[in-house]
Amino acid sequence: MKTEKTTVYALKALSVLACTSVISTAIAQSCAAKSSDKITPVIELYTSEGCSSCPPADKWLSTLKDAGSANPNAPAPVVQAFHVNYWDYIGWTDRFATPAHTNRQRQVSAWQNSGQIYTPQIVGNGRDLRNWNRWNTEQETAAVAISLKQEQGGVFSAQVQSAPSMAWSAYWTVTEDGHSSKVKAGENSGEFLKHDFVVRQYQAAGDHMGSSKLVLQTASKDAAHLRRINFIIFNPQTGKPLQALSLIC
Repeated sequence: MKTEKTTVYALKALSVLACTSVISTAIAQSCAAKSSDKITPVIELYTSEGCSSCPPADKWLSTLKDAGSANPNAPAPVVQAFHVNYWDYIGWTDRFATPAHTNRQRQVSAWQNSGQIYTPQIVGNGRDLRNWNRWNTEQETAAVAISLKQEQGGVFSAQVQSAPSMAWSAYWTVTEDGHSSKVKAGENSGEFLKHDFVVRQYQAAGDHMGSSKLVLQTASKDAAHLRRINFIIFNPQTGKPLQALSLIC
């Protein structure tokens, strides 16, 4: 009897493990997306918790969480808030800022033949966007296509389809919503700041020609914050996005 019970318990345990494995596989397989035939808009905010003029831009960016529902016939924009570190010296260190974000802003400035970087700066589809409420929603036909999916755990892949002679560059970002900070020094001392689309991981994906598959290993997911995996393809000469895709996973 003892052997029979042990066998039954073992079979039940194996059944539970198999079921769990199937569920995990199904979740991984369902976390996937494909780009449309139109170029998805890309919005970049360069901001800092040490900049007193940045909070209004941060608040405006948060309104874009509903951009997809406002126009269901158009792709929802890929939105990213790059926190830069060059205002940290004022007295408050922005915990979301990295030198890599500042370097990206400098590259955007170089593509635009501009000799300055500033905050808050909003870049829409690769161009400086002074009037935030009039960002370009014009839908251009895309020359490349992206299939984005979760492979296993924190590994994501992007399959790019393009003409063999087409040159392109790409980068990944991982963004999170729902962050906040109680600022205790600097220009925003005493303010309670809220942030969405915060870039928590930024990784250049190199230069390519024709179709290719690229892979990203993400950091551990924070369950307290909605996470988006973003993949952006751009013209290496101008920085203009050629296609982009965002995956909530």
